[in-house]
Amino acid sequence: MTVSFWICKTCAVEHSEQVEVCAICADERQWVPADGQHWTTLEELAAAGYNVQVKDVEPGLYGITSEPDVGIGQQSMLVQTPEGNLLWDPIGYLDDDGVRRVRELGEVAAIIASHPHMFGVQVEWSRALGGVPVYVSEADLGWVARQDPVIKSWSGKLNPLPGVTLIQPGGHFPGSAVVHWAAGADGKGVILAGDTIFANPDRTSVSFMRSYPNRIPLSGAVVDRVARSLDVFEYDRLYGNFGASIPVDARAVVRRSADRHAAWVRGDYDHLT
Repeated sequence: MTVSFWICKTCAVEHSEQVEVCAICADERQWVPADGQHWTTLEELAAAGYNVQVKDVEPGLYGITSEPDVGIGQQSMLVQTPEGNLLWDPIGYLDDDGVRRVRELGEVAAIIASHPHMFGVQVEWSRALGGVPVYVSEADLGWVARQDPVIKSWSGKLNPLPGVTLIQPGGHFPGSAVVHWAAGADGKGVILAGDTIFANPDRTSVSFMRSYPNRIPLSGAVVDRVARSLDVFEYDRLYGNFGASIPVDARAVVRRSADRHAAWVRGDYDHLT
């Protein structure tokens, strides 16, 4: 059997060839399993019974996952607009039924990952959807392990569709991005944050980290910069990339959480420790 590309089992990012270790996983923000690097393929995952799930999240927004989870196990988001759809944080697996269901929701005009951990099989999704452009932040292009002409670089700000705006606050990665969807939350606005800004389980706070699995924090100054970058938007709801959300008042939650983070790293609450 000829394998056209490989998938890292730990992060589910596609690679054009097997290497000694996935660079994304070897970085301090991620991890390599104790027993070393492992690879898989779409064919192997399909034979093992993996499948794509598509579910409603809110009107005009759909969540896409694999069952079971592949790699990090993010939830992709599909944003519908009258001019086309955006596939955000593509998962590390696809199958014919999943592609069919995505196509039924309308033409995908752009595929964008918030940062390298979320690249998934972005080129393969593009090919399955007819050669859709895959936008990668210029600052994070060096992490792309499967080069293809569909990959287009961007920086600063991008409007892939009317009413959909992409900005690059950085933080977690230099190119870490978020999407503002103006029509979301019944017109109050939605932020798709990836884990540039991480929606916490309490649904009333968010976190900002260089590494989530390895617990490496960001400075208060960087967190303030990330939070302030969203001030240009009106939004009431925020979605992370693992199914968690801030359902209401997200704009205030982001500001309050950034201030709390800065206070803790500054030492304001050392008396509580």
